[in-house]
This record gives sequence, C-alpha cells and structure tokens, in this order.
Amino acid sequence: MREIASRFLENPDFTKEEFEELLKGWENREERAAFREKAAFLREKYYGKKVFTRGLIEFTNYCKNNCYYCGIQRENRNVERYRLTKEEILECCREGYRLGFRTFVLQGGEDPWFTDDRMVDIISAIKEDHPDCALTLSIGEKSYESYKRFREAGADRYLLRHETADEEHYRNLHPSSMSLSRRKECLFALKELGYQTGAGFMVGSPGQTFACIGEDLVFLKELQPEMVGIGPFIPHHDTVFAKEKAGSVELTLYLLSVVRILLPKVLLPATTALGTMDTQGREKGLLSGANVVMPNLSPLRNRKQYELYDHKICTGEEAAESRSELGKRVEKIGMYLVEERGDAAI
Repeated sequence: MREIASRFLENPDFTKEEFEELLKGWENREERAAFREKAAFLREKYYGKKVFTRGLIEFTNYCKNNCYYCGIQRENRNVERYRLTKEEILECCREGYRLGFRTFVLQGGEDPWFTDDRMVDIISAIKEDHPDCALTLSIGEKSYESYKRFREAGADRYLLRHETADEEHYRNLHPSSMSLSRRKECLFALKELGYQTGAGFMVGSPGQTFACIGEDLVFLKELQPEMVGIGPFIPHHDTVFAKEKAGSVELTLYLLSVVRILLPKVLLPATTALGTMDTQGREKGLLSGANVVMPNLSPLRNRKQYELYDHKICTGEEAAESRSELGKRVEKIGMYLVEERGDAAI
C-alpha cells in the first residue's frame, strides 16, 4: 500500500493537496479494500449493523433555479410540473409510518409557491401527526429567518448538498445568479440553528478534478455535517450536460469509504443514483461505509415527473412499498433495516 494511504488510515486530517495525491491512487485494489474495511469497522462501531430508512416525499418539481445539471431546472419546458397538497403530503407520511418509516424527507425544487407560512403549516402538521418521527427538509437556499422558523416548527434535519466546494467548478455547474459563498453561508446557518445538517457532492460532474474533490473533503472536514450525500453524476437528456459521461460507481464507493473514515459518526446514504447505475449499487454502498437508504414515498403518479437525471429508479416497484424486499437484500449483506429515527451519533 502507498505511504499516503497508510497515513490516511492512521490520521485522515489531510490538506487539499494531500487528498488530491491520495485520490490519484484510488484504483489501487489493496487501498480500496483497506479503506472499505476501515469504513465498515467505523460504521459498525457507532451504528452496529443497522441501516436507517428515510421516506422520501418529492412534493414539488417547480424550481426557480437553473442548475445546468438538473432535469427540473427552471428552463426545461419538457417537465410536467406538479405540487402536492398539504393533505397529499400528510397521506404520504401516514402510509410511510404504516410501512415502518420513522424519518420523512420533504424534498423539492426551490418553489416560491411554498412560502414560509405554508411550509411552517405543513411541518407543524407532520410533527403533530407523528411526534416520534424525525423530519428532514431538502428545499434549497433560504434566509436565516426562514430556517429558524422551520426549526421552531419542528424540522429536525436539513439536506443541502454543496455540489462542489471549488469556486471555478461551481460556476461551471450553476448560473451566475447562484454562488458557492451563499451555499456555504446557508450550511453554516443550519448548523448554528441546531439542525442535523447534510452536505454532499456529485462524483464525476462535468469539469470535476481530483483537486475539486480535495476541496470537497476539506470543506466537509470544516463543516462537520451530520449527513453527507454522495452519488455519481448522471446526465439528463434535457440539460446542456446531456452528452457528458456519467460518474464512476467505483470512485463513488471509494469516496464513501473516505468520508466515513474522515467523519466516523456521519449518516451516509447509499444513494438512489448509485442504485440507478448499478443494480447492486446500494448494497455496495452499504458495504463501503454507508448506513442509510431513502426509498420513495411520493405518489406513484408523480415519481417519474421528479426526474433530476435520466433512468432514475424508485419510480415504480423500487419504491417504499418494496421495503420488505429491500430488507431482504440488506440482510443478505449482513445488515438489517430498523424502524428508528436514526439520528446521528453525537
């Protein structure tokens, strides 16, 4: 094994340059196996063999932003837009609770129709119906005051993937109306307000280099998020990146192990994108250090409409209704699904 890989296993407090050097050897089988073993050891140390489930409710595919990689970007005229009503969202939660979910994730585009008042009303209603459950929001960049209101209404967690911590790469993926500094400001505000906070990035997004990923890892070390979402980039046919190559499943798995070693107590999903690119992707993600899966609780009629990238799974049988089947697949790799909130180990 290379000397830098051995050093990382002993002390992962690396600089950007050290991470960049480390990543250059990611295809080394011995290193990948050693990282996977260490990641699995750390995951089991803090969480045992538990896999936490999150019921994903994609409640709106309207978005004011025009992120170049995203299938529901504002300027995509081919998207059939929808919004779930408050009652539809509550029904998704009731069905999810019946199926054994104890965390719900409200995810949507940055939709101005869902004002702070409307969101507070929905959050309060969910928490009133399910006081023993955790509620995660994933609705983009908001003001400090908005985040504060949502927190006071009962929201427990917030997912806001930073996408890339490299300034030039960020500009390559987003319009000039958006900024990396604003995204980071939001993440630190969420931490300050006491949310269990999630960041993350795509692997293999257009223009990404090992230096970019080095920046991501340094930023995660600085932020100390409770959750990190990492998945391979998958192009969408209605974006400017339609013909770009998808990210590597193997590099994603390697980085899941790296993040687990860097942040041992983190909640780490085996993402839908992994399962989209590899039929065994989620199992491989769990074996690489992940401990969370996020099946879809959205109404069946809307799942295909929330298409961030092409060929996304969880639009039919691969959804929340197949939780028992997912449980069997997880058990085959020596882990098990649990009916728990699944908070971060602190």
